[in-house]
Amino acid sequence: MRILITGGAGFIGSYLSEAYIERGEEVWAIDDLSTGSLDNIAPLLQHPRFHFVNDTILNREVLLELTGTCDVIVHLAAAVGVRLIIEEPLKSIHTNVVGTELVLEMANKFRKKTFIASTSEVYGRNSKVPLNEDDQRIYGSTVLARWSYAATKAMDEFLALAYYRTKQLPVIITRFFNTVGPRQTGRYGMVIPRFVGQALRNDPITVFGDGSQTRTFTYVGDVVKGIIALIDEPQAVGEIFNIGGEEEITIDNLASRVKAVTGSSSRIEHIPYSEAYQEGFEDMERRVPDITKIRRLVAYRNTCDVDAILAKVVEFERTRYLSSATMSWGNTTLRITWARSTGESMSISQGASSAAAHGKAKSRRCSWSSATFQAAGSSTSAAETGSSCGRWILSGGNGSALNVRRRP
Repeated sequence: MRILITGGAGFIGSYLSEAYIERGEEVWAIDDLSTGSLDNIAPLLQHPRFHFVNDTILNREVLLELTGTCDVIVHLAAAVGVRLIIEEPLKSIHTNVVGTELVLEMANKFRKKTFIASTSEVYGRNSKVPLNEDDQRIYGSTVLARWSYAATKAMDEFLALAYYRTKQLPVIITRFFNTVGPRQTGRYGMVIPRFVGQALRNDPITVFGDGSQTRTFTYVGDVVKGIIALIDEPQAVGEIFNIGGEEEITIDNLASRVKAVTGSSSRIEHIPYSEAYQEGFEDMERRVPDITKIRRLVAYRNTCDVDAILAKVVEFERTRYLSSATMSWGNTTLRITWARSTGESMSISQGASSAAAHGKAKSRRCSWSSATFQAAGSSTSAAETGSSCGRWILSGGNGSALNVRRRP
């Protein structure tokens, strides 16, 4: 079977690509890398049954060719994350609505089964526990951009169901509840990688609001199994399913658990929503899914509780983005800590003083290109070059410049 995965270099898409390759299928992944990353699919790039297309789903000609080539479409590409939606509302709305409409149009042209990824956000402010697929949607004012994401994903569902009812296009819709695991970025507001990154750097763990709001979290490996099972099940066509965890936890408790599992000295800080996002921002008090429907149809089950998920994420983050090294030039010793998840930032400590360095490194497939970072407040003149430590090769430049590149 040939699978087309939109958003295939994203967090969920990369895991789904791996699962289908392991099952012996052929995968075409399209991603514009706006929120996805080549690092996510680096192990697959040389695989003969994996094909990556760096393009947008809004490219009609490319999507037409890919849809005609494949047997099943898994539509994961979307603008995601509360922060991204608020900062780029127009782009987000366009991607989520027009992109999905184009995917469905092409799927209908070739009569291809299509899986549509939706979100628990469609329930809006409905704090009923648990939420089942037929529960009402309760939204706030259109003045608040945060509700545009929920509205666009609801429109995606309406579009998919319209194609099913009027064109008999086989579609399946699934609402994800906080899918988490290794590889997820905290860049767009996802809470667990953000908390873990802060804890590993011993920065304040920032909780938005008073921390009493509750969520459930779902391990990405379980979500992928659920997606594949639904696509394989004929009775799933034309239906909507929740996929989510069952352990309800407050965000305050989550922050405490992250601090404990990382052994961090971070303090937990509360930031008003108006400072974290925008004035008048509205959040949900509780969000817990009813997964009876998917459990009955495909025997779905969650295999990881919150503590197990945190252990996986912390282990991955320790090795992935938090690296440190010590370099000496004459009588000067610098300790460098690289934290890739925070916008390619680096902290440099020199003796008892501390200096900060910031720079950017472009991703080319699975490796980092050379980059130069300027250490503010440092007057170190490097006489030694080519020192290496762990995964990083560090070399001194002129003045206080420090060259950093990843070991090939």
